[in-house]
Amino acid sequence: MIEFYLDASSGVPAYLQLVQQVKRALRLDMLKVGDQLPTVREVVASIAINPNTVLKGYRALEQEGLVVSRPGQGTFVRRTLGGMHPADLPALRRDLLGWIERASAAGLDGEGVLDLFMSTFREAQHGEEASA
Repeated sequence: MIEFYLDASSGVPAYLQLVQQVKRALRLDMLKVGDQLPTVREVVASIAINPNTVLKGYRALEQEGLVVSRPGQGTFVRRTLGGMHPADLPALRRDLLGWIERASAAGLDGEGVLDLFMSTFREAQHGEEASA
């Protein structure tokens, strides 16, 4: 089951952070069709968030067709966002972990690693757009 967290310094509304975390878990095959999301009560207890905020996030996911709410039972994954074969994930994670370790050894802190990754990722996206 997914465990939510909030980053108060991100500037992203709490309900959108929940939506983003569910989508990330769906893309990375951490949530599968039929899996149940934590109940509103469980989320409120674990991260001290307003129940209406959790409901807003779950409604947004439901409007996108990603989850379905079953009264009295909970909220369940309806479809995933995974675009890759789940068997490819471990190798990709190992490669990325090795890259992070090399970047850290070169003197980058966590923010530096993230900045380098994001700038390189954006360059790669623009390169694909230019060649498309």
